[in-house]
Amino acid sequence: MHNWQPLMALLALLLILSACTSHKVEVAPVEVKPIHITIDVNVKIDREIEDYFGDLFEQEEQLREQQQKATQE
Repeated sequence: MHNWQPLMALLALLLILSACTSHKVEVAPVEVKPIHITIDVNVKIDREIEDYFGDLFEQEEQLREQQQKATQE
């Protein structure tokens, strides 16, 4: 009969030692810089106003032309 106990103990020791690992995680400092954003919304607003009141502006121009013609006559 073979004596398996020392062999099994050695095998168990190797398995235990192989499972011991060490990990080191380094966290680099994060640099946060301010962000400057300039948005020009005037163009969009002007277009929306022109679309919304466009008919009124056209009517105003037509009334002014009619008034000028009437004053010239």
